Amino acid sequence: MTAALEIDHVSHSFGAVQALRDVSLTVPKGGFTALLGVNGAGKTTLFSLITRLYNNRSGTIRVGGHDLRREPSQALARLGVVFQSRAMDADLTIRQNLMYHASLHGIPGRRARPRIDQVLAQVDLADRADARVTALSGGQSRRAEIARALLHRPELLLLDEATVGLDVKSRAEVLALTRRLIADENVSALWATHIMDEIEPGDDLVVLHRGQVLRQGSAADIAGGDGLTQAFLDLTGVAP
Repeated sequence: MTAALEIDHVSHSFGAVQALRDVSLTVPKGGFTALLGVNGAGKTTLFSLITRLYNNRSGTIRVGGHDLRREPSQALARLGVVFQSRAMDADLTIRQNLMYHASLHGIPGRRARPRIDQVLAQVDLADRADARVTALSGGQSRRAEIARALLHRPELLLLDEATVGLDVKSRAEVLALTRRLIADENVSALWATHIMDEIEPGDDLVVLHRGQVLRQGSAADIAGGDGLTQAFLDLTGVAP
């Protein structure tokens, strides 16, 4: 079965600073993969390469089997992205933001309107469709961005530190929503985080540190008998 995402021997530098070193990882279809690393590990750089904000000059990135350099349109069409920084127009309503996003993906209005209603219901924002983004709480804003990422029916969701700045309740809601959508929307998810308690034993886990993948496998196997926090410390020498 073709993986949702395959990254093979990808490196990236900013001048003399090497941000990623020979990174290889796989996100299987239909699952939740956590990308765990402290701030500065290279998570955002990796996401920027996957979304072609940066051009990967070494290695290969495939989304749903499509090479990102050779077939960029086909690869990017399969991605739904929630970046760490907020990306919705704060002066527009949720519906207006989603209608604009639909037009960028070539979805005509007659198809976009019912799809918008559907994804807003899935993220529990149906009653806030005509609220301006400035009126939303942090958790609601994040859920609106997830709705936008789902609009064009992607195969893979990329979420970069999606719970940053949220309170404990909102953080749990966004994480639970993402896990539920894997089944409801038949998508895969790559969830970048530095927070240990967002990872469950059954998750696929990639440990990224100083631009290198140190381990990939089930979270339970990596944690072993001493727990994930100790395993991360043993691998990286850094307390999470």
